[in-house]
Amino acid sequence: MLQNIIKKKSLTANGIIGLFPASGRCEDILVYKDEKREEVAATLFGLRQQAEKETDQPYLAIGDFIAPKESGVKDWVGMFAVTAGLGAEELVKNYEKEHDDYSAIMVKALADRLAEAFAEALHFEVRKDWWGYASDENLAVSDLLKVKYQGIRPAPGYPSQPDHTEKLAMWKLMNISDVGIDLTTNLAMSPAASVCGLYFANPDASYFAVGKITKEQVVDYASRKQVSVEQVEKWLCSNLSYDE
Repeated sequence: MLQNIIKKKSLTANGIIGLFPASGRCEDILVYKDEKREEVAATLFGLRQQAEKETDQPYLAIGDFIAPKESGVKDWVGMFAVTAGLGAEELVKNYEKEHDDYSAIMVKALADRLAEAFAEALHFEVRKDWWGYASDENLAVSDLLKVKYQGIRPAPGYPSQPDHTEKLAMWKLMNISDVGIDLTTNLAMSPAASVCGLYFANPDASYFAVGKITKEQVVDYASRKQVSVEQVEKWLCSNLSYDE
């Protein structure tokens, strides 16, 4: 199946990255318009872990991984979106017309895996070249798969930032629709075989799960985003530690 897709060029991959001057502000990240760092182009809003821990580990939020402005450190945040699913819908429909459900499923699965591989390869290039914060990286493939490299690429809608509406800022900042990746009304990506996320270079950055949050943080988060509490509760329903 994969060789057939390659031979016929049935699928097309496309992607985009952006590197932006940024500062951390408590849970959030201020993204600046340019390197003068005077005008804020967008704010990436974060949520902080609240569930009690049995160790002395810190309660994390994505804003912790970007240096605050008052530190004097001129930090950056990266963003990316990639797809390997351009052409997949048409290919799936063709197989379904032939009642070849197995091939239709395989196309979807392969497109998903190719998108993940694209994201991994692009992150490698960002670390080594585009951003270059780990230009001397020389890891074995097994270590890459164990995520032993510096930096992370968490995605909106996933544990470190479970709010899918945070994708909207990324699409606005980078015009991601221009590369063929759109957002549905439910903020899923189309084509489905797509991946997006943020890049953090901080050597202490790590993946984490926000987990359950209290009404107090929901109210504060809604205030910062300037949206209603009800809207936040809708998008973060699985993270609420209380009944709506």
